[in-house]
Amino acid sequence: MPERSTTLPDDLRADVQTLWDYHDMHHELRPADVGIGLGSHDLGVATFTAELFQAGMFPLIVFTGANAPTTVERFPRGEAVHYREHALELGVPDDAILVEPEARNTGDNIMLTRALLKSRGIEVESVVLISRPYQQRRAYATCKKLWPEVDVICASRPLPLDEYIESIGDVDRVINMLVGDTQRITVYAERGFAIPQEIPSSVDEAYGRLSKAGFTARLL
Repeated sequence: MPERSTTLPDDLRADVQTLWDYHDMHHELRPADVGIGLGSHDLGVATFTAELFQAGMFPLIVFTGANAPTTVERFPRGEAVHYREHALELGVPDDAILVEPEARNTGDNIMLTRALLKSRGIEVESVVLISRPYQQRRAYATCKKLWPEVDVICASRPLPLDEYIESIGDVDRVINMLVGDTQRITVYAERGFAIPQEIPSSVDEAYGRLSKAGFTARLL
C-alpha cells in the first residue's frame, strides 16, 4: 500500500482552508450540563472531551457511536466503547461516563443520547458537542433540528489545519471529508435532518473546485 501524504498541496490550500474555517462554529466554550463526544475514526475527539471534563466544563460525558465502515477496523468494539476506554486511561472517572453504543449517524448520536439521558432521569439544558473539526457545523445544525430546546456549543481540538492533517495521517481523507460535510449541510437540511445553514459564495465555490479536482469519495 502506498504511503499516504500528510502535505496539503499549495494549489488546494486556499480552498481547503475556506471549508475548514466554515465548518468551525467558533463557539466560545462555557460550562454545560453534559459533554457529548461524537464517535468517529478520530480518537482526538475522546482526548479533547476528557480534557474539557478535567477543566470543569461539564460533570458528565456521553460517548456515542457504533461503527462505520471507516472505523470498524480501528475500533472493533465500537467507537463509543473505545472512546470511553481512552478517557479512562486519561483519568476520567468511570462514573462520569455514559456510553451510547448504537448510533450510526449524527442524527442517531443526538436522538439516542437524548433518550439515554432521559432514561437515567438526567435533566439537560445545555450540552457541548465534541466532534472532528469539520463536523461541527453539521452537528450543530442536526442538534438544533432534533433537540431544539437545548443550548448547544460545538467544540473540537484546537488544532490548525496542517496539524490536524498530520494527526490523521492522510491529507486526501481530510479533504474528502471536508467536501462531503459541505455537501451534507445543504442536502441534510433539504431532507429535514438538520436546520438550514447559510453557505457563503466563497464556500460554495471552494466546494465546487475541490469536487472537480476529484475529492468526491464522501459525496452522497
